[in-house]
Amino acid sequence: MGFTSINPANGEKLHDYPGWDGARLEQALTLSAAVTPAWNTGSLAERSALLRRVAAHLRQRREPYAALMSREMGKLTGEAHAEIEKCARCCDYYAEQAAVLLAEEPAKTDAAKSYVAYQPLGCVLAIMPWNFPFWQVIRAAAPALTAGNSVLLKHADNVPGCALALAEIFQQAGYPEGVFQTLMIGIPQVEGVIKDPRVHAVTLTGSERAGRAVARQAGEVLKKCVLELGGSDAFVVLEDADVKLAAEAGAKSRYQNAGQSCIAAKRFILVDKVADAFLQEFRTRAAALECGDPLAAKTTLAPLARFDLRDALHRQVQDALAKGAKALLGCEPLPGKGAFYPASILDGVAPDMRAWEEELFGPVASIIRVRDEAQALKVANGSAYGLGASVWTRDTSRGEKFARRLQSGSAFVNGLVKSDPHLPFGGIKNSGYGRELARQGLQEFTNVKSVWIG
Repeated sequence: MGFTSINPANGEKLHDYPGWDGARLEQALTLSAAVTPAWNTGSLAERSALLRRVAAHLRQRREPYAALMSREMGKLTGEAHAEIEKCARCCDYYAEQAAVLLAEEPAKTDAAKSYVAYQPLGCVLAIMPWNFPFWQVIRAAAPALTAGNSVLLKHADNVPGCALALAEIFQQAGYPEGVFQTLMIGIPQVEGVIKDPRVHAVTLTGSERAGRAVARQAGEVLKKCVLELGGSDAFVVLEDADVKLAAEAGAKSRYQNAGQSCIAAKRFILVDKVADAFLQEFRTRAAALECGDPLAAKTTLAPLARFDLRDALHRQVQDALAKGAKALLGCEPLPGKGAFYPASILDGVAPDMRAWEEELFGPVASIIRVRDEAQALKVANGSAYGLGASVWTRDTSRGEKFARRLQSGSAFVNGLVKSDPHLPFGGIKNSGYGRELARQGLQEFTNVKSVWIG
């Protein structure tokens, strides 16, 4: 088997990449097993220094890496540059903070000395998605590597160029051969890697379906896994919200990266008193977005990453329209060679529609009107997902109380949901379990060991 890069902006083939057979995969696993023990027990200071070199390399090669993302999955050039910088900042954070976050913690017990130590597990398999092809990998790999684990990357099939570029980054930064490897394998080969005794843990960012499969496979061999799955984030606008501020943030949250983000605002839950005023502002901003070549500075809405993704999104939209929702904007794929879907708004989304229950992974906003704050909270928490959510109100005390009652891994008051190395990131319910980033992400793939000395 092999992998092919397709430019989603025009449907043209970019490059073919050969896939690995069983012998080549075995070679990679053997190398990982050989280098992992020394890496596990090496110096944290040396690992942090290498991570600083990764950050420097990312910044030095920002232009070609950003252009690669734009060509391979359609990311706007400005968003691609921002993604590279975010990766570099994440590396900076862990390089600076790892010694503190992994420090042994003394405990008062009946022993002469006792403490908690954080030791690496071994080799971590990272199964990563295409929507943020550099960031998703770096946010998982940077803490795992710095904690002393080695990493095997299985990237999404449609971004093989990005996958190989990431391996190049760690090589150029000076990491020992085999500590970070990109596996050019297909999905059928993944289960064997998960169950291989030379692999000690798994982290996945992907769909709910993929998460269930990985959890089952890892569970069969009792291996730790972290799952960051889908989201159907609630964007709640209360009657006292600053409408213009909320609409501006809502448009950015819904339409950046062509709506292809797990933590994008997806369900706009609007209290009736403010719904029409919000929609007027929101629609104006959405209508101004212009589809086009993601490498062009004037383009403000990127194509979807694949044509099948656009088709799947449109089927969800058609279901809502057939059951009574109204198309306030867009809601039809654009003609032409690219996988473009315009900024779209579905008003009157109801419980019998797929758009109510399912994640819309593209530039379509689902509008749900509610009577009051109590109903808004009920609808927000009624989702099977629980990744992120936000609430908008001029009363920040009210907003904080509301946020604490939201069933989600992250809750933002008067701000769009985003990931930040300083805060743990992950979800509950069908959005998965475990955490990335911050202290929790660094310690996630460690053995939290109690040491007691009499």
